[in-house]
Amino acid sequence: MILVVIAWLYVTLMMAVAEATATNGSLLGALITFALYGLLPVSIIVYVFSTPVRKHMRKIREEQVMRQWQAQQQDTAESNLSQPPIKPDSGSQPPAST
Repeated sequence: MILVVIAWLYVTLMMAVAEATATNGSLLGALITFALYGLLPVSIIVYVFSTPVRKHMRKIREEQVMRQWQAQQQDTAESNLSQPPIKPDSGSQPPAST
């Protein structure tokens, strides 16, 4: 895939050089040629063909976050079991007078 991208960019670069060095060509035309025939299509193709890789990386990232969250929940549950339960009326403040 990368070889095709490099080859296509080379071809469009040569087209741009031919445009720039032609007797009635211009640098602006060469830049537009390279951008519209080279960079734009290549960027779209690379984006589309890299979709499976992005999906795989996102799945790995989500699984890692889920494992961290589960470990945190397990640690929280274990720490809650080691502490005695709080009694409803055992606050450190005296009851309010009425």
